[in-house]
Amino acid sequence: MSSPRFTVRRLLARVLPETWLPYVLHLRPRAWFIVTAHMSVGFLLANGLECSTERLARWGLAALAWGILGNGGTLAINSAFDQDEGDIGYLEAPPPAPRHLALFAFTLMVLGFFIALALGWRFSVVYGACFVMSLLYSTPPFRLKARAGWDVLINASGFGALTLYAGWAAAVRPLEAPIANVIAAFFFFFVGFYPLTQIYQMDEDAKRGDYTLALALGKKYALAVGILGVGIGFGFLALEVGLRYWGRRSAGLILALAAWGAVLIPWYRHRQRVDTAYEQRGFYLALYAWAFTDIAVVLAMMPLAV
Repeated sequence: MSSPRFTVRRLLARVLPETWLPYVLHLRPRAWFIVTAHMSVGFLLANGLECSTERLARWGLAALAWGILGNGGTLAINSAFDQDEGDIGYLEAPPPAPRHLALFAFTLMVLGFFIALALGWRFSVVYGACFVMSLLYSTPPFRLKARAGWDVLINASGFGALTLYAGWAAAVRPLEAPIANVIAAFFFFFVGFYPLTQIYQMDEDAKRGDYTLALALGKKYALAVGILGVGIGFGFLALEVGLRYWGRRSAGLILALAAWGAVLIPWYRHRQRVDTAYEQRGFYLALYAWAFTDIAVVLAMMPLAV
């Protein structure tokens, strides 16, 4: 465990009791920043760069409820029922899931819901919807993550669309331009992205009996879904740009499209020759393309004055 990728884990091991460390690791702290950043896109599209104390407080509560408690709890409850031994998203070489991980995760998610109530009914509704979806996704007898199609639908809805909308809702804005086309775009981006998280875990999923979309389609068609989903996502962004945001600020979206292409096209072309390490690296490179797209959307559509 001397690799630089375990630096955070070593630091946590120094400050946490040994019995606490697996609980924190299965919250997958690396994902907190990714999900909070994606949620913040919605907040910036609604709020711009207004930095009043009230606005910053609302963003902070939303980040705590959604990015840490809700998201961390969702990932931990998934770990509690998966009992993975190999690498999983945002956590390499996971420790064995501790005995009370599911209860710990559920408690955090409930705490997040009480914080969500302070942010208004819009934020509370989308938090509640994702709370329910996370339970349906991971826990028996539903365990929709093991049913091809449902696995992608829940992730595209929760992580792709509703996470971004949650930031918008935290700023107390009604459903209006540009958020409708943007959340539709990111729904499809995640339709494209999520199968990439499954490809390098296909053997372990098959061993556990989970019938994921990647297993149902095979690598060729899972990657084709990735390319198609990303293409449709950019179609929705292009529509919004054409209607309201045509200009220099939108040029970054072309670079974001190129970033996705640089990941997906070589992967598709060489899919029969690449190994699991390449596929896992491809997943993380796609995360960078997703982050680049988030930034490009903010630059193109964030209000310069509120």
